[in-house]
Amino acid sequence: MYPAELVKPMREDLTRVGFEELHTPEAVDAALAKEGTTLVVVNSVCGCAAANARPGARMSLQNAKKPDHLVTVFAGVDFDAVTRARELMVPFPPSSPSMALFKDGELVHMLERHHIEGRPAELIAENLVDAYNEYC
Repeated sequence: MYPAELVKPMREDLTRVGFEELHTPEAVDAALAKEGTTLVVVNSVCGCAAANARPGARMSLQNAKKPDHLVTVFAGVDFDAVTRARELMVPFPPSSPSMALFKDGELVHMLERHHIEGRPAELIAENLVDAYNEYC
């Protein structure tokens, strides 16, 4: 587990733009039971989360269409919540960072680490915006 003071600014990268942190499997289940669309960001301390994933997620929210709900779990910190979120992302293998769009509890779009790592935040945002325009 990472120290709270280390991950605090990384958490705030998303919470300050409206993401709700989920710390338990029950919170994940409750969030994904909500009607509408939900973006789940599996946050991470890695460099590609800082340079690509979190900025891309934030940029994507400038679109006219966006998810009804924004939630995040933190890999290496919220172990049980991350495990539950990843179970709901099957058949995709666990990766962090990653992002999943759910519609009425069903996985409809997935960005795995290999879609994020080495790609500019703008490209990640564009990928998410395309999904928002289709599903939101």
